[in-house]
Amino acid sequence: MIRDTLLVIQSKLGRDDVLILRRKVGEGILINEKIVVRVLSVEHGDVKIGIEAPKNFKILREELYKEVIKVNRESKDFDITRVKGIIGKGKKDGDHK
Repeated sequence: MIRDTLLVIQSKLGRDDVLILRRKVGEGILINEKIVVRVLSVEHGDVKIGIEAPKNFKILREELYKEVIKVNRESKDFDITRVKGIIGKGKKDGDHK
């Protein structure tokens, strides 16, 4: 019998299926035979995890990844003429830069 409880549920966030696993400190989860996510400690509601993966895999915290996506979307709408206008307002008479 499998010791872990495995559940596949519909995510409340509207994503596809979510796999939920119970792990104890020291136990890991193997992903695609290349990545191991291991529970290192649990203290006061904080879970410390370790990730073993090949160096060519990018690993980002979810909130950092979302911020990068947000900044990238904002930068694609970047208008250089607005910046030039703002910089131009800061120049003093006689500045030729």
